[in-house]
Amino acid sequence: MLMRVFAKAAGWALLTLLFCASVSAQAEDVYLSVPDFLSEQYETVPKPAMLWLDEAQRKDAESVSGEDPGFRQRYWLSDQKSSWVINVIGRDHPITLGISVKDGRIAALRVLIYRESRGWEVRHPFFTRQFDQAAMDNGKLDRGIDNITGATLSVNALQRAARLALWLDSQLPQE
Repeated sequence: MLMRVFAKAAGWALLTLLFCASVSAQAEDVYLSVPDFLSEQYETVPKPAMLWLDEAQRKDAESVSGEDPGFRQRYWLSDQKSSWVINVIGRDHPITLGISVKDGRIAALRVLIYRESRGWEVRHPFFTRQFDQAAMDNGKLDRGIDNITGATLSVNALQRAARLALWLDSQLPQE
C-alpha cells in the first residue's frame, strides 16, 4: 500500500516536471538569429568589436536607460552604422534585441528572441517601426511610442533598450 502511494506521488512529480520543462521550452521564441540580423544591416558583416565601460559610464548608461550595460558591450561597426545585441528584462525574462544606430538615430530595431508568456506583439514590424529614426532628446526618445494592451512591460523594455543603444553608440570613438 505504501509503495503504491510513493509510486503514484513519483508519477505525479515526474509529470509535473515534464510539464514545467515543456512550458519553459515553449516560452523562448527565436524570431531572427544574430547572424541574420547582421546580414540585414550590412552588405558585408564587419568583425565584432568591444566597447569597454568604466564605472562612471555604466552609471550614465543606467540613468539614461534604466539598464546596467555591464563592463563591456559587443558591437559591429561599418559605414558609420553600429549594431548592438541587447538583452533587457520584460516582466520576468530577457528579451533579446538587435538594434542598429546610424547618425545618432535608430536605423533598425528587431526582436531576436522573446521569452515572455505575454506581450509578444512587440516583435511585429507594425510596432518596431515606431522606433525608426528615433533619437535621444534630453535623455529620452524624441517621440512617443504607442503602447500595446497587455504588453506594457515589454513596450517599456524595448524603449529602455533603444535608449541604451543610442547612448552606447554615442560612446564610440569617432572614425
